[in-house]
Amino acid sequence: MPRTIIATDKAPAAIGPYSQAVRAGNTVYFSGQIPLDPAAGTLVEGDITTQTRRVFDNLKAVAEAAGGSFDKFVRVGIYVTDLANFAAVNAVMNEYCQPPYPARSTIEVAGLPKGAQVEVDAIMVLD
Repeated sequence: MPRTIIATDKAPAAIGPYSQAVRAGNTVYFSGQIPLDPAAGTLVEGDITTQTRRVFDNLKAVAEAAGGSFDKFVRVGIYVTDLANFAAVNAVMNEYCQPPYPARSTIEVAGLPKGAQVEVDAIMVLD
C-alpha cells in the first residue's frame, strides 16, 4: 500500500526525522503535535489551556491538509507532564471534538520536547 506524506505550512514543520502525518489507504496517522507556533516554530507561552488550544489548532491544520476534520478522528493520544491538568485538557478537546468522540488515552510523562506541557497524536479514517 503506497504512503502519502501530509504536510502543511499551517502547522509547525517537523523538528526531527518524521512527517506531520502519513496517509496509508484511507487511514491518516498523525505525528505528535506540541504547542508550537507554525510561523515562528517556537513554543507558545501560556497555561495548559493556551498550549492545548495551539496543539488542537495544529492538528486541525494537518487534518484539513489531509482532506479531513476532527469528526473523522478515531483515536487520540494525549501526553501531559501533569495529570492535574486533565480537566483543562478535556475542556479544550471538547471545544474541537463533538460526540461521538474518538477513542483516547491520556498519559502523564516526565517531559516533552521543547518543554511543552502537552502533546497530542491521532489517527483519522477518511471515507
